[in-house]
Amino acid sequence: MRHSSRPQRGLGIAVRLTREKKKLTQETVAERAGIAVPTLSHLEAGHANPTWATVRDVATALGVTVAELAKLAAKHEA
Repeated sequence: MRHSSRPQRGLGIAVRLTREKKKLTQETVAERAGIAVPTLSHLEAGHANPTWATVRDVATALGVTVAELAKLAAKHEA
């Protein structure tokens, strides 16, 4: 995933917080989502603007809905 001129920092924070709350590693979530660990790392760091498909796959890997991630992301938008 390339760095984006429109990064989604709130989404990255939401993914990281959810992953940590569920005590999952980046490796586990990335594998479940079918993405590379560096892709997940960039997303969590807020350096990426992922596709909806990637967001959906990450949400599924975390055991949450896209709506739940979006709600949490909105709380952390800068």
